[in-house]
Amino acid sequence: MKISRKAFALGAALCFLAGYSPADESAVNPQVVKVMNEVSEDRIKAIIEKLVSFGTRNTMSNAGDAARGVGAARQWIFDQFKSYSPRLEVRFDKFRVKKQGQRIFKDVDLYDVIAVLPGKTMPETEVWISGHYDSLNLGTRPAGGTAAGAGGDAAAGGGAAATPQLTPADYEKNAELPAPGACDDGSGTAAVMELARVMSQYDFDKTIVFAAFAGEEQGLVGSQLEAEKAHKENTVIEAVLNNDIIGTEVSGTGRTGNTTVNVYSDETMDSPSQELSRYVREIGERYIPAMKVNTVFMGDRLGRGGDQTPFQWEGYAAVRFSTPNEIYANQHHATDTLENMSVPYTARVARMNGVVAASLALAPKAPLVFRAAGQGGGRNGAGAAGGTPGAAGRGADGAAVPAAGGGRRPTPLITRGRSQYDAQLQWRPAGPDSSIKGYVVVVRPTTAPYWEQQIYVGKVTEYLMKDVSIDDLKFGIKAIGTNGGESLVTPYVYPPRVKTPIDLVQ
Repeated sequence: MKISRKAFALGAALCFLAGYSPADESAVNPQVVKVMNEVSEDRIKAIIEKLVSFGTRNTMSNAGDAARGVGAARQWIFDQFKSYSPRLEVRFDKFRVKKQGQRIFKDVDLYDVIAVLPGKTMPETEVWISGHYDSLNLGTRPAGGTAAGAGGDAAAGGGAAATPQLTPADYEKNAELPAPGACDDGSGTAAVMELARVMSQYDFDKTIVFAAFAGEEQGLVGSQLEAEKAHKENTVIEAVLNNDIIGTEVSGTGRTGNTTVNVYSDETMDSPSQELSRYVREIGERYIPAMKVNTVFMGDRLGRGGDQTPFQWEGYAAVRFSTPNEIYANQHHATDTLENMSVPYTARVARMNGVVAASLALAPKAPLVFRAAGQGGGRNGAGAAGGTPGAAGRGADGAAVPAAGGGRRPTPLITRGRSQYDAQLQWRPAGPDSSIKGYVVVVRPTTAPYWEQQIYVGKVTEYLMKDVSIDDLKFGIKAIGTNGGESLVTPYVYPPRVKTPIDLVQ
């Protein structure tokens, strides 16, 4: 009987797995469990009630009213962050945005509210948890317009077909309409604030940033400015966990479900954002087995957008948490109220964010699998997740990542070994070597969405898999900390071939 090379390779990898001990990984950290258990439904409900009480949080609303509108809302969020812990460094990031297009019908001061919990041993590396605090009521649709919500985030950078039919005058008129925004996105903002309260009582190795963005409903404005600012300042952001519309468990069709959350990444295979979504699934379901993570390898809901996208534009790993059961009829309307959403479901998703962010913030940095500068094969392309080249941004070690096609291409440290028929893997630590217990090699078929085999190889920086073809499988590496923390996976991604012009003899 003739065995195919691919079958043999998979079998060989599984044999290696026989020596892998789950005790070396998949550990549950008591501190992460505490974060999960201390998230309070009552506090989340109280936060949403207060956000709704401002009448509207439209970025274009009157900011000078001390009790109503976007100005009063952002000041309250700022004050709440300050009250949680003296260790939180709270600030407004203010941007003066010029009048433009339909939605920004006048020059406006936009304020993102940022609370930073500095890390103890790797403060230069940040993990972000975010939502947007602004809200929107689109009012009465113009004649012939599509019902609001039919296309989803009509004013959030995704673009429902009806949105262009509104004029700047319509947006100006609608800016002061009641816009409770309980689910969109009071739910995400409440999750961010409650996690800031809980997590600021603990120490983490990496810095955690809690962000409440403004201007999302005007086209992802606040998050785009924040992401551009981070890139310009060479900020190392390991992950962005964005939360938008995480408050409904019954859809507009009556479909019900409170045990699943959608996590959107992007459509690029093995991108930093996809690796982050896989991490969310593995860690989230480890700590909350009753809650299932539905990873969606799309940038967002079809034709729609969220605040994770601008961070992806800058080369960072970013995902969106969102309910699979939306009620379009309430989105961007006065009916987006607390009574029309589920606080328990919001708390479930908040806990999922908490265990993922805490695990990352206690874990080593993702290993580096690209050749360092001077070793040939281009610059070290560590990507936002520590290993995917081709995106502008900052890597896990703070090194700039070259854009696709710029300069020499970075090449991964994976070869066929001396025999030319093996898988020879090499890597480098991205952070303090003393904090690393060992490494895990992960393997999956090219058509599989998740890593299917995990091999704990100890504290080494190379590993040989005999008779395993690097042409048939996907490979990655992750670090395990001395505290049991588990890093993101860095995949071995070979850059695509670049078209080279061919000169002809004239």
